[in-house]
Amino acid sequence: MFWFRRAVPADLRAAVGKREELVSLGTKDPKLARVKYAQVLAEVEARWANLRAGQRSLTEREAHEIARTAHDSWIRWHQDEPSEQFAWVPRLYRYLWLQDSPVNKWAEGTVPADNLLVQAMRRFCFIQADNSLAHHGMAVDDFSRLKLAKAMAAAFQRASLTITDLAIGRLSVEEVQALSACEQAKGSSTTSLSHNLKLPPKSNVAPKGKSPAVTVTGLFDAWWREAQAGGRKPSTHESYSNTVKSLIAFLKHDDAEWITAEDIVAYKDHRLATPSPRTGKIPSAKTVKDSDLSALKTLFSWAVMNRKLPANPAAGLTIKVGRRAQLRPKGFVESEARAILSTALTYEAGPREHPRTVAAKRWIPWLCAFSGARVGEIAQLRRQDIRREAEWWVIQVTPEAGTVKTNQARDIVLHPQLVELGFPRFVEESAPGHLFLVPAPGGDVLGPLSGLLNRMREFVRPVVPDPRVQPNHGWRHLFTTLCIDAEIEGRVYNAIQGHAARNVAEQYGDVTLKAKAAAISKLPWFDIKPPSSA
Repeated sequence: MFWFRRAVPADLRAAVGKREELVSLGTKDPKLARVKYAQVLAEVEARWANLRAGQRSLTEREAHEIARTAHDSWIRWHQDEPSEQFAWVPRLYRYLWLQDSPVNKWAEGTVPADNLLVQAMRRFCFIQADNSLAHHGMAVDDFSRLKLAKAMAAAFQRASLTITDLAIGRLSVEEVQALSACEQAKGSSTTSLSHNLKLPPKSNVAPKGKSPAVTVTGLFDAWWREAQAGGRKPSTHESYSNTVKSLIAFLKHDDAEWITAEDIVAYKDHRLATPSPRTGKIPSAKTVKDSDLSALKTLFSWAVMNRKLPANPAAGLTIKVGRRAQLRPKGFVESEARAILSTALTYEAGPREHPRTVAAKRWIPWLCAFSGARVGEIAQLRRQDIRREAEWWVIQVTPEAGTVKTNQARDIVLHPQLVELGFPRFVEESAPGHLFLVPAPGGDVLGPLSGLLNRMREFVRPVVPDPRVQPNHGWRHLFTTLCIDAEIEGRVYNAIQGHAARNVAEQYGDVTLKAKAAAISKLPWFDIKPPSSA
């Protein structure tokens, strides 16, 4: 049996009441488990986002959307024996929210049964509203709670009228399932589904009861086998996989043949309006354009080229992204860099903190400051990637250690200040293998690397709280600035950073270690004193 397992973020553990979300996916089928995993993941992340958002108000539309699940569940519970549904009495629905009782006159000392039923139905609606709010992790005001209770009542009323139609044979279970799918797709608010029978159009809802011939999950797996052989990076797999899982969860099906351009537009709008469960913030238009839409265009374009789909539903869809006002340098300014480097130099291990994490916080900022390398490239360094050559200490950034964006190895000469601070000595005293992370069982580096990058981001952010600079990318901008100030040739510092050649002419000849060493030696030392114990 497959399970969904995800650690609850530290800031939400008190609200969630546990340290881990553990949910059975109810299947041993790997393909079905992937679909169910994506659905559970979307639910959990939405619940976490709601918990972070705090108390809010619901519109009537939102209340009815939340209550739609209750409508479908009520039908599903009673569709086999519709005549045995006694808990909800449709004829009493109009009295639920009135002050007057359905029966105004009764014998002294007695209470009409209808009044008790109305009270029970109303109480049932509030219970279901509270359960639904808890499931979604939502905190709402009292008026919104009343709205949701009324929406629940409307959902149970519609469902009960449909169940009545089932009981007298006016509708079949198959017709009810089709109508329910149509209501979900179109947002229908008909009182009784039997009065306006329409089967769902192919363009909106995947057929039920059969396995799809072409699944989005299957397309993604096939595309990745080819893309991986062509040299695409594991980080691309992770990014595209997140988009695919999110799309499947949004559509509530995995049938690629039933996805339309309208579905992709709706998904785009959903992404632009839904906060991230990790940050609590709505993703930017640039993120949705460059990440989600780019992934879907690539995937479905591949499917069309390989005769798996007749058309690309994401073709031509884009988002016009305006240029943001830049109010400060993109990278760290020198004072920010000095603050981070000073913090790194004097860092002391936290309780039970892994020695390699401590080493990462001690050395990665310094290595990035004097190399302009990506934080991930430095974080995955191994002992064997540092060597002595002639009079220089040299770092080799290589895809063999993990992942490199260009997929090309390059050498970086250590700055003299790093040598004086003792980085070569630290390397020589380290065990073989990775310096700053512990690979997962089986040798996987990407998972531990992702965790380390998050810890480095959390380490830097309190020192430089300005949200307009990225903690893990500010070094590359700063390094370029320092090189320009030192009048270092652009081709040389681009080679040190691993940038591609800007033109055909730059593809001729090599930037040697001698040229790199001369450039690095021109960079000024940071005026930071090492601790006395060093």
